[in-house]
Amino acid sequence: MTSFNTLFDHARDGNISSIGTLLHHYRNYLAVLASTQLEPRLLPRVSPSDVVQETLLRAHKNFGQFRGSSEPELLAWLRQILVNNLATFIEQHMLAARRDVRRERSLERLGASLEHSTIQLARMLPAKGKTPSVLVQQQEEAVRLADRLAQLPEDYCRVLVLRNLQELPFEQVAQRMGRSVGASRMLWLRAIDRLRTIYDEEASHA
Repeated sequence: MTSFNTLFDHARDGNISSIGTLLHHYRNYLAVLASTQLEPRLLPRVSPSDVVQETLLRAHKNFGQFRGSSEPELLAWLRQILVNNLATFIEQHMLAARRDVRRERSLERLGASLEHSTIQLARMLPAKGKTPSVLVQQQEEAVRLADRLAQLPEDYCRVLVLRNLQELPFEQVAQRMGRSVGASRMLWLRAIDRLRTIYDEEASHA
């Protein structure tokens, strides 16, 4: 199996296949972040997968513009492309829907919101201190966490996104999920338990 560093180097050298394989590695990560930025009223028109697909296509097309040399720099570059695409999708579909919602969300505000979600995603990981090297490691581990979230049932993943990433109170989580507050809280606890089980199973096979 090709190591990440080898794949990364081949992608930076312009190998088309390596670029595609490398970017696919971040699909779940981008999908989790995108899901935190789309308002409920937009979801019938825009799905996180649509935004992620466009983000990966643009990243693949413009990979030659990436000037970084590390995974954290690549993640930051991908998040910026995601922000631009989210802004475009949101503006297009808000106008198309002709609804009384905000017509614009500035790139700066959207970017700040996405970065906050990124921090919240990292905070779901076990605490390991706050040194620069640890923070970089947490950014990288957030990608793996997103892959683990993708292994969960859809309602488990959604409740974790709403509660842990968007930091919504259980009353709003319940409204978004179409459940009672008590049922939403129990769903969240089961989702946390299942996520821990995935971590434990991986650790036992390490």
